[in-house]
Amino acid sequence: MQSLGLGVTALGVLPGCSTGKQPAQAAAGKPAIQGFERTQETASAAKKWVPVSDRKIRVGIVGYGLCKFGAEFGFQNHPNVEIVAVSDLFPDRCAQLAKACKCSKTYPSLEEMVKDDTIEAVFIATDAPSHAKHAILALQHGKHVATAVPAVFGSLEDADRLYEAVKASGKKYMMFETSCFHEDLYAMRQIYNAGGLGKLVYSEGEYYHYMDDPLPSYKEWRVGLPPQYYPTHSNAYYVGVTNGSFTEVSCLGMPSISKQMQPGSNRYNNPFGSEIAMFRTSEGGSSRMAVSWDTPGDHGERGRVRGQKGSFYGKYEGLEKNLPDLIRPALPPGVESGGHGGSHGRLTDEFLTAILQDRHPLVNIVMALNLTVSGIVAHQSALKNGETLKIPQYKLWNV
Repeated sequence: MQSLGLGVTALGVLPGCSTGKQPAQAAAGKPAIQGFERTQETASAAKKWVPVSDRKIRVGIVGYGLCKFGAEFGFQNHPNVEIVAVSDLFPDRCAQLAKACKCSKTYPSLEEMVKDDTIEAVFIATDAPSHAKHAILALQHGKHVATAVPAVFGSLEDADRLYEAVKASGKKYMMFETSCFHEDLYAMRQIYNAGGLGKLVYSEGEYYHYMDDPLPSYKEWRVGLPPQYYPTHSNAYYVGVTNGSFTEVSCLGMPSISKQMQPGSNRYNNPFGSEIAMFRTSEGGSSRMAVSWDTPGDHGERGRVRGQKGSFYGKYEGLEKNLPDLIRPALPPGVESGGHGGSHGRLTDEFLTAILQDRHPLVNIVMALNLTVSGIVAHQSALKNGETLKIPQYKLWNV
């Protein structure tokens, strides 16, 4: 077990978009979108899923845009779920989502759907700038909330509002950060929790995706997107491993050659196609977290960690001789592992299990904000030529 090699795969993903299925673009004879690579399930298939309850949670799903995310995480196939209703602002997409989820009840908007008192939990797969306001709205209507990344979009004020909304609601909140169930990161977290790494001296994460010609998006939110506004896939290679946080950051941005990131060419007034952040961690270590849209070719999400007692990059090398179980959790019958390195089905199962067991889920509100807010501050640092800035900290209650 000490030399277990999990492999380091360049898992390509799009901001807010990836799937384990063959993309519609390729099926229609168009070039496949970078990031829609298939992934293979490994030894976890030998494990057996054990249900914690036979209760079905009544779920509503909102959002079926370019990436079809509303149906990509397997809610409709989970034995502990009844899909009550779905919603999308566009009637044709709403109809497609209903068909994919095998659900006949639809609403024209989330604002209407959250009024349905039969719905217990909502999965939010809308545009990234709307995640925070949609989550807050659902929480205020008494729903458990799962949301695609990021938790908030460029606003520290929204982060505080979302934190208070979750705390006041008493409901479960989970951000579906896919890197947390990548095969390598899952193993890192297990080894860290067992003491096999000690405190992390250094960690790094990378999220590379070429975006010279942005994909279509609701109100064109992807055009000119500051890289560190979408940092969770890379930041998870510290926060998702340790459940810690970043306390301060110095970030450098590289001016982009893309026409969408020239002065005055985008709503964010963002000139950077790449932003490389150096963080101080809550353990006193350092992290380099890189997000880049500018370079064709090499792409994906990946990372490595170096601790006081061992390191992990593709495999564990260190002092611990008796490692814990590093195989990812089994999936319920009929639920596929899905895209983003086989993380989709596991994220859904973790969210539902947290509700059934009345506990905080893995990527709870604190981890979600620690993953996201650090990137917002990193972008502020890049705009100030790398000035070191403090990062807000959040604490979990009722642990």
